[in-house]
Amino acid sequence: MTRLLVTTALSGGVLLSLTGAASAQTPLPPIEVRAPKAFELGQIKVGERRLSTPTKVAQPSAPAPNGGGSSTPAPAPVESNADNAPTPKQHTDDFGGYTITNRQTETFARNTLDQAVNIAPGVNSYTTGGQRNEQNIYVRGFDRWQVPLTVDGVRVYLPVDNRLDFARFLTPDIAEVQIAKGYVSVLDGPGGMGGQINLVSRKPTREVEGEVRSRLSLGRDGTYQGVQNYGFVGTKNDLYYAQLSGAWQKFNGWVLPASFGAWMSNQGWGMRDQSYTQDYNVNAKVGVTPNATDEYSLTFSRQSGVKSAPLNVYQPITQQNYWQWPYWNVQNLYFLSKTQLGDSSYVKTRGYWSKFENSLYSYDNPGYYLQSLPKSFQSYYSDYALGTDIEAGTQFGDIDTLKGLFFYRLDTHTEWQNNFGVNYQNNNKGCRANIPCSAEPVIASQEDTYSAAVENTLRPRRDIDLVGGFSYDWRHLRQAQGFALPQGTITYTPKDMSAPNYQGAVIWRYNEKENNRIYFNVSDRVRFPTLFERFSTRFGGATSNPALQPERAVNYDLGWSSQIAPNARVSIDIFHSWVQNLIQNVPVPAYGLNVTQSQNVGSGRFSGAEVSADYQPREDFSLGGNLTVMRRRVYAPYIPFFQPIGVPDIKLFLYAGYRPIPQITLTPNIEMASSRWTVVPNTNAYYRTGAYFLTNFNADYQVTTNVKLTAGVRNLFDQLYLLTNGFPEPGRNMYLAVKATF
Repeated sequence: MTRLLVTTALSGGVLLSLTGAASAQTPLPPIEVRAPKAFELGQIKVGERRLSTPTKVAQPSAPAPNGGGSSTPAPAPVESNADNAPTPKQHTDDFGGYTITNRQTETFARNTLDQAVNIAPGVNSYTTGGQRNEQNIYVRGFDRWQVPLTVDGVRVYLPVDNRLDFARFLTPDIAEVQIAKGYVSVLDGPGGMGGQINLVSRKPTREVEGEVRSRLSLGRDGTYQGVQNYGFVGTKNDLYYAQLSGAWQKFNGWVLPASFGAWMSNQGWGMRDQSYTQDYNVNAKVGVTPNATDEYSLTFSRQSGVKSAPLNVYQPITQQNYWQWPYWNVQNLYFLSKTQLGDSSYVKTRGYWSKFENSLYSYDNPGYYLQSLPKSFQSYYSDYALGTDIEAGTQFGDIDTLKGLFFYRLDTHTEWQNNFGVNYQNNNKGCRANIPCSAEPVIASQEDTYSAAVENTLRPRRDIDLVGGFSYDWRHLRQAQGFALPQGTITYTPKDMSAPNYQGAVIWRYNEKENNRIYFNVSDRVRFPTLFERFSTRFGGATSNPALQPERAVNYDLGWSSQIAPNARVSIDIFHSWVQNLIQNVPVPAYGLNVTQSQNVGSGRFSGAEVSADYQPREDFSLGGNLTVMRRRVYAPYIPFFQPIGVPDIKLFLYAGYRPIPQITLTPNIEMASSRWTVVPNTNAYYRTGAYFLTNFNADYQVTTNVKLTAGVRNLFDQLYLLTNGFPEPGRNMYLAVKATF
């Protein structure tokens, strides 16, 4: 506790001293800060983007010189970037959502998606723990099963369990991260029960455009941890654009805080064992813009990851699982289009093919080289998806806009597994080390997902929007298979499901010039259970439940955003969610000791408030931050002592920026979170982890207009803290970076 108080005092002193220094000097002239342009077709419909009227058809261009009968329309002007303060501005929308910009992820050194979302109020990442080494994300208390992830609006979905690892998504190539909280438009497809996260790619703005970045990471004692590199090149003219980009990182691991004692045999002092990762992604995009309103784009993206899993520092070595992922690959090919129909109507289309492949190897020993016991296996997943959605809209005068969507997606999953130390006769006769003793047959599952949606925006006055939305989602299960001993391959009886969704919102923009607004919305949405929840036997630890029903949440949000003074903006949200039919893993002793089944036995109440603020008193000094206060209550009568894990009651992020000279920008920031519930594996023992208070610092030096050098540190005071039982977080780590643009 004493260490936490000292850290808090020192961190606050950093910000106060910077404020004092900035107040004492003469303001510097403004400078221009450029940021990547977001790919408009890839944005989901949040805030003003959803309510804006369809783009009017461009007026005929002026006659060509020398009396020519035609001319090429002038290209649309490139939007100027007004976010030139020492710290990047925060962006909230008319429905309580939040957008993280590329400049924010760069300034605050958030190189993966799980790190980036901690910038946003109401959102936090969480180490899931156990042997999977995954990063989960919570949006106002809803996790990855209840908050869809999309890239340019294309769903990233793993058909079996959707256990996405958000640490695998790199941020340098992301122009913005759009986060819808509570209210997710029915036009964005099914599944948005508690929110949605959309990664928007970049789009070139000039005839020749490029960017190169490189970042070196060091531990608290100078230990080399890893490197991340990024490159982008693109071109754009009146009729087309094209780009190619890629990011790559390789980390040997990360260093534990100095206060971590090597008092357990499964983790020594210094580098965290089995914390290495390697990721890369590539993105290629071409687009055609035949006129001022229409656009047609084709994108190919692929990301690949390799990782291991650190061990629980509290568990004995004999109780650990030794897991590694030799590959974790996601690949997408998608076509997006926008076509204007007359002066007041439009059609947008999206078609895609997605592929997901991964492998999971389990070993006997912490050396990760021996496979001879029944606990060892080699598991393989191979999935693909085909999907399309069509959106159309029309505007009736200036008072009404009607939009509709049809969504379809086919998901196909196949898996197989090689086992060691046991054959189908349930003994080890003939089994040899590192040679598979038996192979499970290939099993497959396949299902279709549909959604039909309509949304209407009525404007009784210029400053008021009334929004109503309805959709109907349904799933058709074509096939579901599983494998267990001694039964062998199990073919389940398919069962379809369907459910309606309802939405309503009112937005009053009482000062449109300053974008001041008050809004209230209600969203009643469902989330269908995954194949994993319905059918997985989880290595013999569960039994199936084909009749599992969808979860449902009713989300309420009341918000206010205002420019309360020149260069000062405050946004406040109060929210409440009522959750029904929560899916919980319930013990079923009739099927065996420690066997569970997914059942709809829970209900919950998630309530809280968010405040975000930005203030720029001078051209060379700015500051801001956000605060989240939240409480989750979950009723799970069949799980003794149950507590909702992963979300702190209080979360705070504060920052300041100062330019002593135009070439240098200093950006300290602090992040704090109160304790949160966690659980001891394979028990009903819940307890709260300690709070943490981290101090970070970033310094940029603009060598030339096109070259920037960066140095920084995270967890400056090397605090030891945990988010989940048995898994300490990284200690102090430093970085050096360079960025060049042309």
